[in-house]
Amino acid sequence: MNNIKDKLETLSKTLQNTENESREVIKVQLDTLAQEDRLTSEESQTLHETLHGELDAMRTLNRQLIGTTQRCGAAVDEIETRLSEAEKLEKKQTRKFNIIPAAPTNAQIDVEEHQRAHFAQGMTFYKLFWVFFIGCFVGVVVEIIWCMITKGHYESRTGLIYGPFNLVYGFGAALLSACLYRFRNRSKIFSFAGGLITGSVVEYVCSWVQEMIFGTTSWDYSNLPFNLNGRICLLYSVFWGILGVMWIKDIYPRMSRWILKIPNKLGKGLTWALLAFMIFNTVMSGLTVLRWTNRREGVPAANGFERYLDRHYPDERMQKIYANMIFPDD
Repeated sequence: MNNIKDKLETLSKTLQNTENESREVIKVQLDTLAQEDRLTSEESQTLHETLHGELDAMRTLNRQLIGTTQRCGAAVDEIETRLSEAEKLEKKQTRKFNIIPAAPTNAQIDVEEHQRAHFAQGMTFYKLFWVFFIGCFVGVVVEIIWCMITKGHYESRTGLIYGPFNLVYGFGAALLSACLYRFRNRSKIFSFAGGLITGSVVEYVCSWVQEMIFGTTSWDYSNLPFNLNGRICLLYSVFWGILGVMWIKDIYPRMSRWILKIPNKLGKGLTWALLAFMIFNTVMSGLTVLRWTNRREGVPAANGFERYLDRHYPDERMQKIYANMIFPDD
């Protein structure tokens, strides 16, 4: 540590001395230029060229120093954050009573993934898929529990016809992880800003796509202040920011610890099998919702497949699956 401190102090003094010397030399040259009437044309031209060259060199040095300062600042923030998180985790682990076990730090996850050469190491396709898959499921479970607490009854919050999955939560989880991963070991302000922006974009795009394709909406913030076309609003954008901090600092490390339990030999094959299931599930869900919309508009089944959908996914069943679905004419 002292060695690093000594090197930094030496570097700081060297830069300061260089800056002072350069400034004094250029100041003398500028003073000479102010007396240009005493110089020959050749001397004046040479001085101008010298000053422009030194100015360009100082600009280049300034850009390099700014870049170095920014990288140094990022390093300081990361070291400070990792040290603080390690100390907090140590305190939590020494407590006698912990209702919820403390989440591992992202640094611990990084080390464990590297040591095990795990198939879902880092922010790869495999990691993103498993975050997406778990998010699809856990998001539905949490929202159902919240509905039971606030409304006193069970209400479906699924977005697909097979299983308790909702693509909005899955894509949100994957996007939050992908966008905030680089800030996992940085201070919380980066996670908050990233979560606010990412969540708002996801919410707006999902609402727009649903309305453009199916002519339906699942939420409307038009009655809340600072909303944008009723698709997003400031209040929920701030909630997304808070979620961003909770996600990358607490939820993502826990989820990564779960994913680490999947054996390497099984992991990749299982990933592709579940991906095929989710694609099939998504396509079938889209077709059933589209047919449901057409039935409401009085459009008769045009072929055997649509008649199959009418028999197996009538309006009553679809209303139970998509209890929160809102049609324009409702």
